[in-house]
Amino acid sequence: MGKNKIIGKRVKAIREEKNISYEELCEKCKLTEQQIKQIEENTEIPSLAPLIKIARALGVRVGTFLDESEQNGPVVCRKGDCDNDGVIRYNPESCKHMTYRSLSNNKSGRHMEPFLISLEPMQDADIVLSSHEGEEFILVLEGCVRITYGDETYSLNQGDSIYYDAVVPHIMNACNEHGAKLLAVLYTPV
Repeated sequence: MGKNKIIGKRVKAIREEKNISYEELCEKCKLTEQQIKQIEENTEIPSLAPLIKIARALGVRVGTFLDESEQNGPVVCRKGDCDNDGVIRYNPESCKHMTYRSLSNNKSGRHMEPFLISLEPMQDADIVLSSHEGEEFILVLEGCVRITYGDETYSLNQGDSIYYDAVVPHIMNACNEHGAKLLAVLYTPV
C-alpha cells in the first residue's frame, strides 16, 4: 500500500480509536467534514498544513500518519534505500508541485520530521499560502527556491537555508523550469 493510502487509513483509525466524531475533529482542526472524509477515504491527500492541524487535533505527531514499523534506535536512510520509501504525492492544486520523501518514517517518538522535497515550478496564480503550528528549516540541495513568507519573498540557491515559524503563511516554489530539491525539517508541537 502506498503512502497516499496509509495516511487516510491512519487518520480514520486514530479518530475512531479516540472516539472523536467528524464534527468534533472539524471543530478542533478547522477543516470541513467533507475535507476530513476525503482524507480518510484517500480521495484527497492533504498538504502538510492540514495534516499537521489534524495531528494536533488528535493529539499525535504528524509522523504518526507516515510511520511504518517503528524503531527506537537510530534510523539510517541510505541513498538507494530511501529513493521510493516514504514518498507522498499531494492532490490539492496548491501542492501538486511538491513531492515529499520522509527520511524518518521508521523512527518512533520523533519530534522532528525530516523530508527530501522535490519542487516543480508552478504559476504564480496557483500559489496559495498555508500556515500551521511549529517551525521549519529548509536547505536547498539543488536548484533555486523562492519562499514566500508573509509579505516577504526570499530567493535561495543551492547551499542556502532558511529557518522560520510556520504560523506565518508561507509557500515554496521553484524559481525556474528545472525545479529544485531541498531538505526540510519540520517541528510541530504535539
